[in-house]
Amino acid sequence: LMKELEKVKRVIEREVPEAPHEVLLALDATTGQNAMAQAKEFSKATNVTGIALTKLDGTAKGGIVLAIRNELHIPVKLVGLGEKVDDLQRFDAESYVYGLFSDLVEKAE
Repeated sequence: LMKELEKVKRVIEREVPEAPHEVLLALDATTGQNAMAQAKEFSKATNVTGIALTKLDGTAKGGIVLAIRNELHIPVKLVGLGEKVDDLQRFDAESYVYGLFSDLVEKAE
């Protein structure tokens, strides 16, 4: 798979010399630690410029992206909050952090 990805990158670069402009890695928020391994492998094959974190509409919180950002310096750019195209939204760090810790914070009455 990685060899094919490298080939796709070479073909794109040949056809559009300044391409690719953006390389997003789609990661499933339910994957956990396996997401780090995926990010490392894909980063070896191509210059990943951002993450699209999917399946944040369920119970998954996708906390592994914090470790990926810290270790590999790949920012989260998009989040998937459902199955429709409109459910793919720009990443909002403040909302994400609140979602990670909202269960630990008392709600104001």
